[in-house]
Amino acid sequence: MDLGFLLHAIIPSVDSAAILITFLTYLAIAGSILPGKVVPGAVLQDGTRLHYRCNGLFALTLLVALLGFGAYMNFISATVTSALYVAGCRSRNKSSSLKPHVTGNLIHDWWFGIQLNPQFMAIDLKFFFVRAGMMGWLLINLSVLAKSIQDGTLCRSMILYQLFCAAYILDYFIYEEYMTSTWDIIAERLGFMLVFGDLVWIPFTFSIQGWWLLHNQVELPTATVIANCIIFLIGYMVFRGANKQKHVFKKNPKIHIWGKPPKVIGGKLLASGYWGMARHCNYLGDLLLALSFSLPCGTSSLVPYFYPIYLVILLIWRERRDEARCAAKYREIWVEYCRLVPWRILPYFY
Repeated sequence: MDLGFLLHAIIPSVDSAAILITFLTYLAIAGSILPGKVVPGAVLQDGTRLHYRCNGLFALTLLVALLGFGAYMNFISATVTSALYVAGCRSRNKSSSLKPHVTGNLIHDWWFGIQLNPQFMAIDLKFFFVRAGMMGWLLINLSVLAKSIQDGTLCRSMILYQLFCAAYILDYFIYEEYMTSTWDIIAERLGFMLVFGDLVWIPFTFSIQGWWLLHNQVELPTATVIANCIIFLIGYMVFRGANKQKHVFKKNPKIHIWGKPPKVIGGKLLASGYWGMARHCNYLGDLLLALSFSLPCGTSSLVPYFYPIYLVILLIWRERRDEARCAAKYREIWVEYCRLVPWRILPYFY
């Protein structure tokens, strides 16, 4: 292999580095100064709460508008962790969000992180990075869409894929405050795994379907389009409905679920609505959504199905880790919940 070619491929150019730095700088400034609803996060082990400014939709809309104007004016083209480890080790903060959790295994601590919610200049880095990844995913998709229109290859499959992804990403920012009660925010420490996942994995692998459709024309019959839309809608209903139920329950444990008083195990665990059907029902919705993003590509190749295949592996692994964490945290309450809700993700199957 040509060493020069390899180095050229893995070392970012000055332009790409400048674009990334500008993008992250914009997010830091916009996230700090743009108006948005400030919501309290989940209660941490020491009884404290972090607060999050949920202005991601405003920041995304403004960014897309600025990029659109730049492309229109021909200013731009439309087709274009170690520090965390060191800072965490040096931290003397005793709060749940910043207290270092050092195992002594360098690789483990670097990969999984040692602080729950590290901050830089009052910016919550975990919230910041996932916002950057979701926006990056949409921007790459819009660039792919522009290329498809430019080449005259826009087809029904591309339109379907773009609509599904855009709806999913915009929904994330509309309900951004729900992110504050998810596993990533309240349980995962911030290390290479999450940083790489947010900044690289999400935008560059979740958009594979769009890249594939640029080079492979797929004509879908109307019946297939309708079936694909139904899968997307069911996935969205389960995903958003389950996450909303969990979020509002944590804020008000007496709120009605599907018009009835909630069934609560041990005063802590919700066993009504979607959470009475499966212990990780939101994962089922996420998997159906991922499948709906790939189905417009047809069945001639497995490449566009990388995202749903990867997500199955990830969510089963995460579900196992979550089960172990909840068993240790809730003890006999978790045993009772598992008895009442025996299914993990897919009722009557798994």
